[in-house]
Amino acid sequence: MRVRKTLEHYLVAICDEALLGQTLVQGKIRFKVSEEFYGGELVDMEKCLEHLKRATIVNMIGNNTVKVAIEAGIVHKGAVLYIDGHPHAQWVKF
Repeated sequence: MRVRKTLEHYLVAICDEALLGQTLVQGKIRFKVSEEFYGGELVDMEKCLEHLKRATIVNMIGNNTVKVAIEAGIVHKGAVLYIDGHPHAQWVKF
């Protein structure tokens, strides 16, 4: 998980550990789960949820990560996209 804070936003980028550093390919889409964007601190899902509840911008990918966010009511399952079989969700709060 990586958190970036600005005056206006609290951005949280989270991925399943196994996806970090991988490039997912589906048709013309090449989705890099980069260390620069998603890497940072290895945390449990409880800590992830704490940050997600504070977030104004979220970008997440991975079965475990997205599943926990759906179960917590933070992400609607209808808003999830799949890239190379991996669930991806993002949102912005104003």
